[in-house]
Amino acid sequence: MFSRMPAIPAENLTSEQREAVAAFKASRGSEPFGPFVPLLRSPELMTRVSALGQYLRFTSALPPRLSEFVILVTAAHWRESFEWDLHARIAMKAGLDLTTLKAIGDLRRPVGLPEEEAVLYDLCREVHERRPVSASVYERAVAVLGEQKVIDAVGLCGYYAMLAMVLHTASAAGAAAAELKLPVP
Repeated sequence: MFSRMPAIPAENLTSEQREAVAAFKASRGSEPFGPFVPLLRSPELMTRVSALGQYLRFTSALPPRLSEFVILVTAAHWRESFEWDLHARIAMKAGLDLTTLKAIGDLRRPVGLPEEEAVLYDLCREVHERRPVSASVYERAVAVLGEQKVIDAVGLCGYYAMLAMVLHTASAAGAAAAELKLPVP
């Protein structure tokens, strides 16, 4: 998967890397995968990134449907196929429909979004593209979602943007896709 930073053979791991792998397995129940493979080159960073991801994915103020929505908007913005492939399936299980996913993947605002998703779409697109977020989008987001959900959504944008950067750096050939694949229902 990674032409520039492939998995490190177990016999070549430093003691710090072995500890990071053990912590990852304990918290996630699996070997390091995806962006955590190249992140293992910096074991403390990998451990901290993993912990942040655990919060953002599983215990933030955003319910799974909304957090997966934010993740997909970010993956589409970065054209990151690994994140997209993994999270599109999770998003559909969380209740997002294929039409919404297709629009997000095509970098279009989905039609007929529920209010929370519409606000999140506008917020995330401005976070990624506009810098800074406009007053009108911010005020609407806070009014609909509250400050904690807004900041957790911004945290998700930043976290998945960082993972996209790691994935794009670790793969010389084709980590980013011009066209993101949609899951088959």
